[in-house]
Amino acid sequence: MLPNTPRSVAARTLPRISSVVKGSRRAAALRTSTRPGVAPTSQNALSLPAAQAASHVQSRSFATASGQTENSFTALQASAHKPLFDKILIANRGEIACRVIRTAKKLGVKTVAVYSEVDAHALHVRLADEAYCIGPAPSAESYLRIDKIIDACKRSGAQAVHPGYGFLSENAEFAERLAQEGIVFIGPPASAIVSMGSKSESKNIMSAAGVPVVPGYHGINQDPNFLQQEASRIGYPVLIKAVHGGGGKGMRIVHSAGEFQDALESAQREARKAFGNADVLVEKYIERPRHVEVQVFADRLGGCVSLWERDCSVQRRNQKIIEEAPAPGLSPELRADLSAKAVAAAKAVNYVGAGTVEFIFDNDTQKFYFMEMNTRLQVEHPVTEMITGLDLVEWQLEVAAGNPLPLKQSAIPLVGHAFEARIYAENPRNNFLPDSGQLLYLSTPQPTHIFAPSVAEHSLAAPSEGDEFTPVVNTSAAIAPVVRLEQGFEQGAQIGVFYDPMIAKLVVHGRDRTEALRMLRGALEEYRVVGVATNVEFLRTLAGNEAFVKAEVETGFIPKHHKELFPPIPEPSHEALAQAALFVVLRDHPQPTSPSPWSTLTSRRFGGDVYERIVTLQSEDTKAKPMTVHVRSLAGGLFDVTTRSASGERTFKGVSARLATPTSISTSLDGALLRTTVVSQRPPPGVPASTSPNTAERLHVFHGAHKTTLVLPSPKWLLSLGGDVLNAAKGALRAPMPSVVVEVRVKEGERVEVGQPVVVLESMKTETVLRAPVAGVVKAVACKKGEMVEEGRELVDVEEEAKA
Repeated sequence: MLPNTPRSVAARTLPRISSVVKGSRRAAALRTSTRPGVAPTSQNALSLPAAQAASHVQSRSFATASGQTENSFTALQASAHKPLFDKILIANRGEIACRVIRTAKKLGVKTVAVYSEVDAHALHVRLADEAYCIGPAPSAESYLRIDKIIDACKRSGAQAVHPGYGFLSENAEFAERLAQEGIVFIGPPASAIVSMGSKSESKNIMSAAGVPVVPGYHGINQDPNFLQQEASRIGYPVLIKAVHGGGGKGMRIVHSAGEFQDALESAQREARKAFGNADVLVEKYIERPRHVEVQVFADRLGGCVSLWERDCSVQRRNQKIIEEAPAPGLSPELRADLSAKAVAAAKAVNYVGAGTVEFIFDNDTQKFYFMEMNTRLQVEHPVTEMITGLDLVEWQLEVAAGNPLPLKQSAIPLVGHAFEARIYAENPRNNFLPDSGQLLYLSTPQPTHIFAPSVAEHSLAAPSEGDEFTPVVNTSAAIAPVVRLEQGFEQGAQIGVFYDPMIAKLVVHGRDRTEALRMLRGALEEYRVVGVATNVEFLRTLAGNEAFVKAEVETGFIPKHHKELFPPIPEPSHEALAQAALFVVLRDHPQPTSPSPWSTLTSRRFGGDVYERIVTLQSEDTKAKPMTVHVRSLAGGLFDVTTRSASGERTFKGVSARLATPTSISTSLDGALLRTTVVSQRPPPGVPASTSPNTAERLHVFHGAHKTTLVLPSPKWLLSLGGDVLNAAKGALRAPMPSVVVEVRVKEGERVEVGQPVVVLESMKTETVLRAPVAGVVKAVACKKGEMVEEGRELVDVEEEAKA
């Protein structure tokens, strides 16, 4: 195994991830290369000490065309190391495709990307050495087309396929078809995918192996009435879960018999779309569970190890949003038991490659139950890499090439603590509804590393009386904090409706949980996005929540602490109002850059030497009163600024202000020198003006750890014109986001009640039900099943019935 770069402050001079892809593909490969023995090709390249690099080159035995190695045939016999693939294809997109490509480049392995038509300019396409289009945007016509992916392998000469996660990563037929074509599947054998991919079969296997499972029905009878009878036998609340599912898809919590049938239909429909199979199981829903999972790795020679556990308890819509490793609060005995059971599970199905054994841990009883096994690399694998100092994608390539696991169980470190925060395009305050659109502005924290730095030198030996699954966690090592950024999109990229809304993963590592959490909060403060709603501010609030800091985690954490996690949005500060108004004034009336009278003629002729303006601002809460800012220019580029809001009035005298960049303003307010990011977002074209924030220009003000969004209201004459358009369709239902129409439940002329389901939409694998806004008769239906609709499009018009 090629080692990672040593952890040191000097090594924290990595370029921004976004800068890696600028220029040619070859240049990108050179800039991200950390392969030992190759001289750095740019000032940003990472390097190893010469002696260390030399020893690493000697330990790897790359085969040459003649069958000899770089060292000698004797060395090859001694190491029996099989060469890695020359070229691999990544059957995925987004950040995971980029993640795999970076490791492949580090190892000198060429990469092939596949892409749908809407991903033609995606980051993973530009990072790869080759790229092939495999169809239209819908995943069923592109990323799920086995035949097209195999054709791309043949055209490119790829020897192996890395499936990433999602899409075909847990598809046994895909693994079998690749084997038939002589192409290596970088993952487990098809038999293991079948056994562990089925939640029912896997639970039966675990039960036979003595691993405790949650009480429930795991059989093949899918009759709705029978399943409801089983739910009543188990006792509510119950959990309906797709048999072949994952990622929270096809999963519903049911609290009473009256909810069961609707929840079952919804879960089956979602499972059929996501996995091509609608079968479900029904289990007892544990009220206060934690989600604890173990990363396992196995080779083709019988070796199998645990890379320790992760806690992924904090979730929304049954999907993880923040993960950490190791899981907090576990005793050494419990950690050892979890790892031992996970390794036993993998061995029971002759597992090969990276896998995750997931457990439900009952906070009330302190017992754990097998939940499922994911037969792929998980989204949250970087936190495991950070505490072990390993590259799991590199391990995958080694194992797929037929090599043994690089380390034995007793040699696997567990140092420090790591967090991963998933950055999603979604609106947490609107039930985490996914969002889509263009990343108009993207600024991220500076990564310190691309890969996890080695922590082997900080690993502590286990006590002689302990078994191999009892590591000693080192939380006092003098290690430099690390920030990693796994992203698949850059500024200007389009977040579409056809795929998962995850933008990036922010990963941090510190000596202990407290330091890692502090690092996470700081990094999230520097992550700034405009163009789509994101969960960044929510994650910052979560990372600072008292219960989370104390590690009092459970899968119901968000609803339990909803009040603290979603406090009332405060009124914009006077400082934010002043900076926003100055931004508008300087943008619309720029200060002269030369003493020429022609550059200042306009203000002198029509406004004299003094320029004054009242800027009206509105918060996104349309019920709140507008705020005004009076800006008066003075000699020498200074301003007097008076802000007025519901909380009162404030005046800032002699304020210096200038636009440092088109998206940042430098000001001095009450003696404080500030540089604030202000990003303007114009309304979508063709949307009638209204009092809705989405139909007017918005200013996103990033000041410190806070983001304030202010609206520049449309002028009254424009609102009047827009009102004429909007009032003509009071009962109209419009698409809240770009979506695909899943189901139309009404017909023209049909009578509906207030709140009755009318249209079901799907965006980013999540369903949204639109309900009738008024009681009346359906006047028009302007959409059909399977149709793609843009944001704001009118779908159904309901004519309100006359009130008596």
